[in-house]
Amino acid sequence: MNKFSIVTRIGIALSAMVGLTILTLLASYWLSEKADLDALAINVAGSLRYQAYQYSWHVMHSPEKAATIAEALNESWHHSVFNRFEHEQSALTELYRSTQTNWLAFQQRVETGEIPANRLMNEIEPQIDQINAFVTAIQQDAETRIRSIRSIQVLSLFASIGLAFVIFYWLRTRVRYPLEVLTQAARRIGQGDFTARVKHPMRDELGVLAGTLNKMNEAIGFMYGNLEKRVDEQTKAIQKSNIRLQFLYDTARMIIEHSPGYHDFTEIVNGLKRASEVDDIELCLITEAGNKPYLQVQPIGAPFDPCEGVDCSQCVNAGAGVSIQDNQRIYRFAIEREDHSYGVLVARCPLSEQLNDWQQQLIQSVADQLAVALSLKQEEEQVRRLALIQERTVIARELHDSLAQALSYLKIQVTRLNKAIDKDNREVIEDVAEELKEGLNAAYRQLRELLTTFRLKVDGAGLLHALQTTMQQFGEQSDIAFRLDYQLENTPLVPHEEIHLLQIIREACQNTIHHSQGSDVVVRLSQDDQEKIHLSIEDNGIGIPENAEKLNHYGLAIMQERSRHLGGNISIQRRDVGGTGVYFEFTPQYILERQSEPYPA
Repeated sequence: MNKFSIVTRIGIALSAMVGLTILTLLASYWLSEKADLDALAINVAGSLRYQAYQYSWHVMHSPEKAATIAEALNESWHHSVFNRFEHEQSALTELYRSTQTNWLAFQQRVETGEIPANRLMNEIEPQIDQINAFVTAIQQDAETRIRSIRSIQVLSLFASIGLAFVIFYWLRTRVRYPLEVLTQAARRIGQGDFTARVKHPMRDELGVLAGTLNKMNEAIGFMYGNLEKRVDEQTKAIQKSNIRLQFLYDTARMIIEHSPGYHDFTEIVNGLKRASEVDDIELCLITEAGNKPYLQVQPIGAPFDPCEGVDCSQCVNAGAGVSIQDNQRIYRFAIEREDHSYGVLVARCPLSEQLNDWQQQLIQSVADQLAVALSLKQEEEQVRRLALIQERTVIARELHDSLAQALSYLKIQVTRLNKAIDKDNREVIEDVAEELKEGLNAAYRQLRELLTTFRLKVDGAGLLHALQTTMQQFGEQSDIAFRLDYQLENTPLVPHEEIHLLQIIREACQNTIHHSQGSDVVVRLSQDDQEKIHLSIEDNGIGIPENAEKLNHYGLAIMQERSRHLGGNISIQRRDVGGTGVYFEFTPQYILERQSEPYPA
């Protein structure tokens, strides 16, 4: 590594800082390790005083326990915290040994009876004083170590501060000042002054950077003379490209937002004239079977109609390509999509000129977009036709499944009535009259239901909105509380499924109002793990009677018929807790379609 390298110098400075820190930590650790057990030693030594007093008291008042106290006192004198006194020579070690020896001698004199009990308190005071001196010596030794640690830390602090000042001065003179010079030179270069030069005597990285910057300045100054001209040329080219892209974007947005009309086509042709820089452009829209355009658009301000008096079929049959006619070069761009021709976009220029590639690509892109717009317009009209046909089919099926069946039923009853009149059978006449009355009421009710259903489907926001409106209507028509539990927010249903579900629910709720005598109805729609749709309508009324078909045979038949249209099963039964439950389940169409799809190979 280069000895003048800034990285090397910074590494040396950091190594010195780290080394000083490690040395300080090791010294502090060594002293703290030696002082680690000083607190315990003071504690154990301090306990010797208490045990000495305790021993003397038991000798005077309870001699039988004195031996136990003496044994505990002896263990304290030989505590592991005092083991260091066996391996070191110091004044504290001598004090420990003399204090221990004097105490053992005193204890032996007490045990042999040389010191009577009445003199024991006087004789023990010197021993206690010596133990106190030992405790004080241990404390002073610990304080000496703490002072040593503090001294080392203070010396390390001043050494670190001094080293930091040296490093700061070196960084200021060898790094900061050269960097400031380089920064000022870079600012001058950024402001366009390529005469700036940097002088740095050192052979480190900053010196290399200064030399490189000077060389770069010379090269940029040489190139800058021609750069402005090239920038202007590129700017103009980018502006033209931006105009073309903006025109294509506006055209695409116009096509997406709505179907273009005559005014929009004129706007597109005018924009194409500006973007492509071609003055003579013409748009001709022709039907596939036609031989002349039904819409012909030229830019605003075109002096004449170049196609006037010319057979349009020649241009149409010529197809896409380039031809020469009347000293003009004529470019034709077919407006086609999916083998369907919608017309042609024509561009003309003098024979001495020709369109560039970018002009042809732009005009062809516009022709393709116009083809997409016209195709989408036709598809939109076709979708509207199909939607109208589908809506009419739904209305026809609903009329057939409801009013047509009701009228057929009434027709049969009229036939029975005629036969009964011929036979003058009063019982049959009355029965048929009652059936006709019920049938007419049912037919009228079905008509109102169909009108309501179609309004809900057309004006509402789907099945949920229709059901909410239905629940509100039924609640207003009766004193029964209708509640809806709808859990099909993530289930797509086709229109005929929504209509049949709505009609089944309305028929069941109507039956509840007329026959249940209850106060609460709960309508639930959910989907199980097998993705089947479950419908339940439950009330708390008197329950369905045994002869329910006789009471409301037409309404029940309608629900059965609609359940068969959905390929499901419907059941009407009495609930164990009271009331009637209508239960229906079926598999929605999107699940059936998914199940019928072949598995990928």
